[in-house]
Amino acid sequence: MHAYIERVADLLDPTLNRLDNVTLEEARQRLLSGSPEAVGEIEGSFALCARAGKKVRLARSMDRPMRYFLAKLADGPALVVADRIDAIHAWLKAEGLGGQFHPSYTRMVPAHHVVELELIGCPDPAPAYQRFFTPERNALGEDPAALGRAYIGALAEEIARWLRRLPDADPVGVSFSGGIDSGAVFLTTCHVMRKLGLNLGRLKAFTLTFGEGPDLRQAREFLDRLGLGLYLEPIEADLSSLDVAETIRVVEDYKPLDIEAASMVLTLCRGIRQRYPQWKHLVDGEGGDENLKDYPIEENPELTIRSVVNNLMLYQEGWGVGKFKHSQTYSGGLSRSYTRTYAPSRHCGFESFSPFTRPRVIRVAEGIPFARLTDMSVERLYALKGEIVAHGVKALTGLDMPVFPKRRFQHGALPVGQLRRRVPQRESELRNQFLALYD
Repeated sequence: MHAYIERVADLLDPTLNRLDNVTLEEARQRLLSGSPEAVGEIEGSFALCARAGKKVRLARSMDRPMRYFLAKLADGPALVVADRIDAIHAWLKAEGLGGQFHPSYTRMVPAHHVVELELIGCPDPAPAYQRFFTPERNALGEDPAALGRAYIGALAEEIARWLRRLPDADPVGVSFSGGIDSGAVFLTTCHVMRKLGLNLGRLKAFTLTFGEGPDLRQAREFLDRLGLGLYLEPIEADLSSLDVAETIRVVEDYKPLDIEAASMVLTLCRGIRQRYPQWKHLVDGEGGDENLKDYPIEENPELTIRSVVNNLMLYQEGWGVGKFKHSQTYSGGLSRSYTRTYAPSRHCGFESFSPFTRPRVIRVAEGIPFARLTDMSVERLYALKGEIVAHGVKALTGLDMPVFPKRRFQHGALPVGQLRRRVPQRESELRNQFLALYD
């Protein structure tokens, strides 16, 4: 019988892992153990690949995109693992295997799951999935003030962990619109820095503006109400700088809302980089909408309020691994779309951090009894986020956080009409531009 010789090319950068309670080698051993509970106890940001013979296991945190591709060699399979599609493509071309590649053949490791692959046979066996993070739904009470204390308390704990890892003199930038999530992140970061005795002169709130968008006015009003206006730093941009083709290359996706948002992140990061060549650390509110289920249900014909409040981490993970609508190429929910933040910030040389993506924070959010608190009212669901977060910020900081109506990042930096003229809304057009990168 033919003896298969398998290859594994791990292209992940191990220096990007930020592990709080284990070493990198210990994390890999936990992954190899086959125990999802052991992986679930790993704290921090990670993308891990571990191998024992023909068995390979992969796992990632929400904030670390991770992909793999199986190629065929005469002697056996070759598994390529990376954080980007173009990195996989480049490796295959260098090995003379470029003819086997198509972007749709790559697979994204879904967040919160261990993916197990057996490098045997032709065709290869399907991957096996084991969930390593399963927060209990509806585990908390119905008092919005108590829920806010728990939620923002968890947020503060994650921000404190992150700040303790940073060099003492490094500046800290908050991607800030004055909305609920970025507002909570900024006020909590400011509070934690003060509590830890850190220099608040290191902190800035960066707000993107194209000159006519409402976010800058909102951001200024938010901070001025609290006497914190000195932290605001607008990042001015020109509409001509929006390049959809570049955004698609950077994020390797084609969903219109994600391309819009990524275009804003890319523009903001580029503006900060031009002004501050040495700046490294950015923190943002990515994941806050997903946690407290604050997306316009009426904009998605597949959703009802029942599906939103009754499905575990629907906005974080999509319809779930193994479900009919789950994409193996792209995963689902924020597990897929986190590249809109990760890729632009990495492209511009930043290390970004989103505390709302941490399991400790998500666990509190999933414990909120949304069905009972809203009585299945869409309007009540939309109002609940601001109520809970404002209570939590008040309890932590003593500040009355301004709460403004929800607005997407890309719709606050510039008027929607101007955005539409620069970023096509048709998914098919954006998809064709992405696929053309590999023609």
